[in-house]
Amino acid sequence: MASKIFRALYNDDDILMNAVKKVREAKHHIEEVYTPFPVHGLDKALGLDETRLSMAAFLYGCLGLTVATVMMNYIMIEDWPQDIGGKPSFTFIQNMPAFVPVMFEMTIFFAAHLMVITFYLKSKMWPFKKAENPLPSTTDATFLMEIAVKEGEEEALTELLLDTGAVEVQLPKE
Repeated sequence: MASKIFRALYNDDDILMNAVKKVREAKHHIEEVYTPFPVHGLDKALGLDETRLSMAAFLYGCLGLTVATVMMNYIMIEDWPQDIGGKPSFTFIQNMPAFVPVMFEMTIFFAAHLMVITFYLKSKMWPFKKAENPLPSTTDATFLMEIAVKEGEEEALTELLLDTGAVEVQLPKE
């Protein structure tokens, strides 16, 4: 049995938050919510899991730190040691104070750039991709909630959405 997608339009974020809670209490599956700006607490109201992006950022930073350490050890100690300002280049530890800024910058560089790439891949929103927004007014002032409904529950869902303060309920086209 295929599900139909209902669209409920709201004109206020507080009304939308209450509607999301009521629709979830009624055991309906919310496919997606489109908002013109981030709504605080919407992810928890939708029951979304916490993101693991912070863990990825930490690992990317560790990768950058490792690359910087290996690169500087190879370049400045093993391959081409130089006596700069009277500082000997015998070991990495002796020259650590001079290497700290480079290690910090490489950590930030790797974390930032790899997080952008991860974001594009995870959200499937890479450059030059056409927008998938179902209603252009959701980028301006309208909030849209898409709800999957099984056959036979259409009227009950329509009544529920109108009771929650929906300005308009768009039924799926046959």
